[in-house]
Amino acid sequence: MDQFAVFVLDILVIGFLMLLIAGIVWVGAMYYVDKHQTKHTIRRNFPVLGRFRYFFEHLGEFFRQYFFAMDREELPFNRAQRSWAYRAAKNVDNTVAFGSSRDIHKPGAVIFLNTPYPTLKEDAVESPPLQVGPYCDKPFHAKSIVNISGMSFGALSRPAVEALSTGAQMAGCWMNTGEGGLSPYHLSGGCDIVFQIGTAKYGVRDEHGQLSDEKLRKVAAVEQVRMFEIKLSQGAKPGKGGILPGEKVTPEIAEIRGIRVGEDSISPNRHPDINSPANLLDMIDRVRRVTGKPVGIKFVLGSHAWLDELFTEINHRGEEAAPDFITVDGAEGGTGAAPMPLMDSVGLSLKESLPLLVDMLKAFGLRERVRVIASGKLVNPTDVAWAIAIGADFTVTARGFMFALGCIQALQCNKNTCPSGVTTHDPDLQEGLNPQDKSVRVASYHQHLITEVGIIAHSCGAREPRELRRHHGQMVTASGLSENLAALYPGNYIPLREKVD
Repeated sequence: MDQFAVFVLDILVIGFLMLLIAGIVWVGAMYYVDKHQTKHTIRRNFPVLGRFRYFFEHLGEFFRQYFFAMDREELPFNRAQRSWAYRAAKNVDNTVAFGSSRDIHKPGAVIFLNTPYPTLKEDAVESPPLQVGPYCDKPFHAKSIVNISGMSFGALSRPAVEALSTGAQMAGCWMNTGEGGLSPYHLSGGCDIVFQIGTAKYGVRDEHGQLSDEKLRKVAAVEQVRMFEIKLSQGAKPGKGGILPGEKVTPEIAEIRGIRVGEDSISPNRHPDINSPANLLDMIDRVRRVTGKPVGIKFVLGSHAWLDELFTEINHRGEEAAPDFITVDGAEGGTGAAPMPLMDSVGLSLKESLPLLVDMLKAFGLRERVRVIASGKLVNPTDVAWAIAIGADFTVTARGFMFALGCIQALQCNKNTCPSGVTTHDPDLQEGLNPQDKSVRVASYHQHLITEVGIIAHSCGAREPRELRRHHGQMVTASGLSENLAALYPGNYIPLREKVD
C-alpha cells in the first residue's frame, strides 16, 4: 500500500474516532440532561431512549398518511377526497376502475337517484348567473355555483393568494378575502372579490378599532369588490375570533390589518357593537348604504332561536332590510388555528344546519329574497350536489382550492412551516409555489368540480345543478337503509312565535 493510501486511511480512522467520541459525548450530555430534568417522566426514567418516543410520534403522522391509512379512513380529508382534488387540479384522468372504495352502507352516505331518462348532452344548460342584492345600487350577478371561501392574506402566503386570484378570474368565480383585509394580491388576478368584515374589522377599522365609513368607501370604490360579508362566526371556531400567530404577522400584513408587527393577531369573539337582531340589521344597512353593494352575513349555526328573532325583525322592517345573502358554515369547517374543543365539539354540521336555514327562510317568506351560500368540506362533486339539492344557491370551499394549490394536509397551518408554501411566509418554503402554474390548477379544479356536479344532475334528469331537489337524493340511515332527503328534511319548520301562539 503506497504512502498516500496509508495517509487517507489514517485520516478516515481519525475522523471515525472523532465522530465516535463526539457521539459518546453527545449521548452522555443528553443522558445527564434527561436524568436531571423534571418535566418529562419518560425521559427521566429512560434517558436518551425516551427521546425516540417523540421522534416516532412525529413520524407517525406521515407513516399513517402514506402507508397505513386506507383510502377512506383519514380526517379531516381522506386520501380518496384529496386524490380527486389533486387529479382535477392537474387536469388528468379522474376515472376509477374495478369498483368504488366508498362504503355506500355507512350512515350519512348520500346517494343520488338516477332516472331511466337522463338529460342528453344537447339538452344540458349552464347554471345561469344569480342576482344578489336587488335593493342595492350595485347588485352582483354571480356566475358560478362554486367559489373560493374566506382565506386571509396572512393565513395564506403571497403566492398562494396570487394563484387563487388569477385562477378565480380564469374560472369565473369569486374569491373571499377572509377577515384579514384586502391585499394587493387578492386583486392581482382580476377576479371578483367578496370582502369579509371580521370581528376585528381589519382593513375597514379606524384608529380605535371601530368600523370606518371612510375606509368602507375606499374598499367599495375598488370595482373588483362585489359584495361585503359580515362574519359572525365560522365553523372551526364558533365563539372565537380569528387567530394569526405573531410569527406570521409581517410588516406588510400588519399594515394591511392595522396591527403591530410580530404580535399575535387575535380578533374579538364577536362584534362588540352587535348584540341583538336590531344591531345586526342596522350594521347590514349601514354597510349597504355606505358601499352601495350587497351585504350578507356568515355564521355557524348552533342555537337557532336567534334566527327566529332576526327573521321576525326583518319582516317587521320589510324584506329590503334582510341580508342579501347568508353563508352558513358547518362545524366541519377548517381554519389555520383554533382551540381543539371548539373545532371538535361546538356547532352543528352542515347536514343539519343547511336544511334548517333553508326551511326557516321559507317559513318566514324570505327564501327568494336571501341567497344561501353553503360552506363546510364541500370539496368533491357529491358534496356540492348535495348542498345544491338541499337548497343552497352557491357553495364555497377553502380547503378544496388549497388542495389545488398543492396542500398535502401536513396540518401545519398554525405554524410558519407549511411544506407546500401555501400557509407560510418563509421565502424558502414559498419558493416551490409558482403562482402562474398553480392558478391554472385552481381553474382546472373548479372546472372539473362544476362539470362533475353537472354529471350528477344530468343522471337525475335535471338540466343543470340548480334544478336538483331533495327528492333527487337519499341518505343512508342507522339501519343501513337509505331514506329520501325530502323525507329526512320535509321543510315544515314552524316559527317559534307560531308555536307559542
